[in-house]
Amino acid sequence: MGADDRARHPRGLTTLVLTELWERFSLYGMAAILVTFLAASPASEGMGLSAGTAEAVEGVYMAMISLLALPGGWLADRVLGARRAVLYGGLVIMAGHTAMAIPGNLGVWPGLVLITVGTGLLKPNISAMVGRLYAAGDEQRRDAGYSLFYMGINIGGTLSPLLVGYLGEEVSWHAGFGAAAIGMAIGLIQYAAGGRHFPDAEDRPCQPLTAGERRRALRATLGTLSAVALLFAVCGLCGALDIDAITFGLTIVAVIVPAAYLALMLRSPKITAQERARLKSYVWLFAAATVFWMIYDQFGSELNLFAAEKTDRHILGWEVPASWMQCLPSFFVILLAPLFAAFWTRRGRSMPTPLKFGLALILVGASFFVMAAASSIASGGVKVAVFWLIGTYLLQVTGELFLSPVGLSVTTRLAPKAFANQMMGVWFLAAATGDAIGGQLPRIGQSVLSQSNNFLWQGALALVVGGALIRYTRKLSAVMDEQTATTQEVTVAAA
Repeated sequence: MGADDRARHPRGLTTLVLTELWERFSLYGMAAILVTFLAASPASEGMGLSAGTAEAVEGVYMAMISLLALPGGWLADRVLGARRAVLYGGLVIMAGHTAMAIPGNLGVWPGLVLITVGTGLLKPNISAMVGRLYAAGDEQRRDAGYSLFYMGINIGGTLSPLLVGYLGEEVSWHAGFGAAAIGMAIGLIQYAAGGRHFPDAEDRPCQPLTAGERRRALRATLGTLSAVALLFAVCGLCGALDIDAITFGLTIVAVIVPAAYLALMLRSPKITAQERARLKSYVWLFAAATVFWMIYDQFGSELNLFAAEKTDRHILGWEVPASWMQCLPSFFVILLAPLFAAFWTRRGRSMPTPLKFGLALILVGASFFVMAAASSIASGGVKVAVFWLIGTYLLQVTGELFLSPVGLSVTTRLAPKAFANQMMGVWFLAAATGDAIGGQLPRIGQSVLSQSNNFLWQGALALVVGGALIRYTRKLSAVMDEQTATTQEVTVAAA
């Protein structure tokens, strides 16, 4: 293999990067206007929900996307194969955005369900397909390929609020949702056209179900669906079936599933005593990550509403759409990631994982202290300058770059051998739990606290958890048998 061959990436990478870019364009674009649409009055074609309910819907919606990545990966491995899983997932996502684009709002709830299911099917499998484009041992090009892939995510996340947000806020909500559907359609067209560049193995499930397993899986699926339908029917007859009850129920699911999953792993006879000790230390990191995402992912709900209602967004006499503020996290990732890549290379290897997690929590906690101050100023009826939000997002993204790539790496390193393939899904469950809880906090807090105090106590919680991790860094690192940061942390940080 010549030097040019070693430097050249597989042709399928371009197809996957562009597919993910357009999928994130559709997801982040729609999410940028979702909470404001849900809270907008029916007179302005919104859903007319209270702000707290709208935020809870956004939270559980994002949580279910992460939660459904587990069955999405299973379906690809056992039934569909990765290529069809991504294709079918994209089609379901596009159908969901299309349903939401229909005037009259009748397609909103079916659309959200379709987008959630489709994303759970597409997201884990397209990420796995990137890694399988490269031969075993070709780690340097694989790492570089993932960097390009993650850059596509952030480019899509930066651009989508500009177009989808503008159409949603300035033309009509449904025009914005329609633009998200068109974005997903573009991604699917080029995915289908570039399918010839994928390995043939992607057409087949890697561990296909046997006939007996297929029958058992079908019975389990039908039983689960029947139980859910019965639960909905009983709640409906009792008058307890409303949006608030559904979001509370899904939040409980998002908390129970990860807790049960980790408990089953800890009790499994398949893991050694050393693996069990490491897994116990991982539980603390998982809990810390849950607190981090609980705060961080409110940028699409609580901070989005703050931008719309309490922030002065006028520039040269024109009011910038509130959804454009959603560009900032992805933009800051693109801006800061190269600096973090250099930092990890030079100094990051001497920093234990619990210390990095602790710093991430302190930064995200500090961001909510900034928001507490901004909210206190705005409580007097004066809109605050946009720099409050810019500063908040900058602190949060800096924290994300301390935690997110490191979390991927430590999950791989601490995974028990018997659960090596499942642990990455467990890491994403931390975001699901955090999103679900974070979506409920504004509604709960509003009943007893001011918005400023609600920001304040969440920021204080993050500082306490971050301080505890830093305090016990040496003990946790010893249990984890941690010596240095891994190459994966450096690479993903560069994404």
